[in-house]
Amino acid sequence: MLYEYDASCEKCPLPLVKMRAMLKKMQTGDIYMMRIVDKGSKENIPHYLKKSAINFELKMLDSKILEISIKK
Repeated sequence: MLYEYDASCEKCPLPLVKMRAMLKKMQTGDIYMMRIVDKGSKENIPHYLKKSAINFELKMLDSKILEISIKK
């Protein structure tokens, strides 16, 4: 299943909290895509994913929006 979350209007830690809740619900093969703008989120979320050994990809959609794709 594909889950999408546009957090471009939200500030840290809300995107991180929502992402962690979604990771608990995800099943094998699910994909979670989120878009973030907040500087704190851009630093904290990839750091958390690396630390937790979660497979993810980053893509800059424009000069401000970072898209994170997580596959379980």
